[in-house]
Amino acid sequence: MLLRNVPRPLPEHGEVLIRVHATALNRADTLQRKGLYPAPPGESEVLGLEAAGTVASVGPGVRQCWRLGDRVMTLLSGGGYAEYVAVPEELIMSIPTHLTVYQAAAIPEAWLTAFQLLHFVAQVKEGEIVLVHAGASGVGTAAVQLVRLAGAIPIVTAGSSEKLQMAETLGAAAGFNYKHEDFAEKVSDFTAGRGANVILDCIGGSNWERNVACLATDGRWVLYGLMGGKTVTGDILGKLLSKRGQLLCSLLRSRSLQYKADLVRAFSERALPHFSDPTSSPCHLRPVIDSMFSLDQVADAHRHMEANRNTGKIVINVMNPQ
Repeated sequence: MLLRNVPRPLPEHGEVLIRVHATALNRADTLQRKGLYPAPPGESEVLGLEAAGTVASVGPGVRQCWRLGDRVMTLLSGGGYAEYVAVPEELIMSIPTHLTVYQAAAIPEAWLTAFQLLHFVAQVKEGEIVLVHAGASGVGTAAVQLVRLAGAIPIVTAGSSEKLQMAETLGAAAGFNYKHEDFAEKVSDFTAGRGANVILDCIGGSNWERNVACLATDGRWVLYGLMGGKTVTGDILGKLLSKRGQLLCSLLRSRSLQYKADLVRAFSERALPHFSDPTSSPCHLRPVIDSMFSLDQVADAHRHMEANRNTGKIVINVMNPQ
């Protein structure tokens, strides 16, 4: 990775130019750095799938009343590590009053991903058991809280007692250390043999047998990452069929602007109000920040994530707010 000067983007029709104060690191950034997850055609090749900052200018045709200096956060297909990024107005959200710009930077990608997986893909229902892998990750910490908000019951896997404790603090009903115990057996015990109705899985290949084993009849296994590999051998289809299980796969970055706009709108209506003052909401939501790095320390931030040392989001300070 290198830092260099590029032309400041100009907002096109329907776009808003944002002065980026902070962004946050995602697994997709580390994959893109290695050449394994390129930006969609026509999108910025600068890393960064989310950003928080202030409105710098407004392009022609913008319908909402964004004003210079408004505090905003946004989902991106790329460009979050830059000082300025031009964004379709449909993807922009106001930063809740009680959040700092750094907290806001930890919301768009992880929380919209978790919300999408739960509501657009799995269509989670009240009272269902939801197994969240990597329960202390950015998406994991968001998912645990959103599962609770939906009236369902989150359980998690993680690789340390500290990460499990964090997930339980956020509302997980149970947590299992995948390094030291068979999470399939633990899920079966917790559910009295019924299994999990929904599994949010960013691991993939190495977990398939245990995932199917702990999936409830008619359950939904949602795959959104392949940290454990993409190769599967064995009777996955037969075992999945015997449970009438659904394997649902989802990526957010490659979705259409309309899909993302619908997602941002639904999230803004159903979840964003709960990031308000904790005394005013019985279902208070909060982003979990593991650490902060300056932009010239971004390589260290990537190493920190790739070593799986983070609990929650890694935030990158692009420039100091003014």
